[in-house]
Amino acid sequence: MNFAELSQKKIFKFWYPLALTWLMMAFEGPFLAAIIARLPEAKFNLAAYGVAYSFALLSEAPVIMMMAASTSLVKNSQSYFKLRNFNNLLIIFVTVILAIGLIPQIFNFITGTLINLPVNVGELTRYSLLFLIPWPGAIAYRRFLQGILIANNKTKLVSYGTIIRLLVMAGAAYGLFKFVTISGAYIGAISLSAGVVAEMIASHLMCRSILKKLKSQSFDKTSNDNLSYKKIFNFYFPLALATFIGLGAHPLITFLVGHSKMSLESLAVLPVINSLVFIFRSIGLSYQEVGIALIGEDKKGYRPLKKFATKLAFFNILVLGVIAFTSLADIWFISVSGLSKLLAEIAILPTQILIVIPALSVLISFQRAIQVAYKNTAPISKATAAEVVVIVMALFTLISLFDMIGVTAAAIALVLGRITSNSYLFFENKKHTN
Repeated sequence: MNFAELSQKKIFKFWYPLALTWLMMAFEGPFLAAIIARLPEAKFNLAAYGVAYSFALLSEAPVIMMMAASTSLVKNSQSYFKLRNFNNLLIIFVTVILAIGLIPQIFNFITGTLINLPVNVGELTRYSLLFLIPWPGAIAYRRFLQGILIANNKTKLVSYGTIIRLLVMAGAAYGLFKFVTISGAYIGAISLSAGVVAEMIASHLMCRSILKKLKSQSFDKTSNDNLSYKKIFNFYFPLALATFIGLGAHPLITFLVGHSKMSLESLAVLPVINSLVFIFRSIGLSYQEVGIALIGEDKKGYRPLKKFATKLAFFNILVLGVIAFTSLADIWFISVSGLSKLLAEIAILPTQILIVIPALSVLISFQRAIQVAYKNTAPISKATAAEVVVIVMALFTLISLFDMIGVTAAAIALVLGRITSNSYLFFENKKHTN
């Protein structure tokens, strides 16, 4: 999409439906965590739900960048069918891998031997992941369609799909909570799957007219600009690798925290803290596709997009900081999230440490958008690899040498890792923007 003059107002109008989409998804975690916290054996179920969710995120890693790919690459019927077929292969791949990981012998080795989960938490985690089998495939297809909607300036439809997702998720969670006697971790997993499947169906219905138009567009079969599977792979592999490496940090963090001081308490509060921080991170995550779509062929959108990103970053630090450093933290963790006083006290310091993460998320989304716009995606995966290496090294050091509480060590490690990634992309982007 090209605008004659890319004003802050135009950026805001394009961005806010996507921000609302991410914000609505961000409230998914706190809502489900609050329900689980109010059910029997809350500590064990919160820990199991957090571990299951970490593995579910890892399973979606190869497909989560499909929105960026379809926003950037789908231009006509030829590119649509090529990328759709590529996406379908990814869906089959990630679903099979997730299913293999749930084979008892493999799963018990990972959760019991490697992560050191208690047997009851491991069992809760495995059955939760069984309910999450549809998760990666549904996300892959709806993100493919949402990228097409964004490229056609239909960002409001993306947010409508998320509203449907949240309504279905909340309805399923409340219904199971009220009328069915099952473990809280299972309620969380079932509700998540129901929501994303509903959003996938809604996205397909809302995208039908655009797809019909795309399929009817003619193209030159002999053109060198046609999208080949090789071009898709070269463009997409670094993006998928970056996400896989980044999301792969979650199981690694879980593994290290599982061997830390106050490990079970740390595993219980991690999903609650992550849910709060993700509300503000979502504002930044929503900005990547904005940058890809609006920077323009001539890249004249760079400066106004950078100005807007700076405002978002400062907003994130200010608002999350107010929550983390005031009595609002107790209100959120105890009254809203349902944590015990002890778990709430453990959660406050890590949250205070993490207040910079949402601002850094705005920055990295914009930095990645620049690389995607220049069809130079390799630095994204390199930056993410550096981030994860720093996270693991820092977390291992803080736990093994300083005997730090696991969740606090994780917060420090996450900040150090993200700063590393931002710094690497800063120098890469200077090559394009100077």
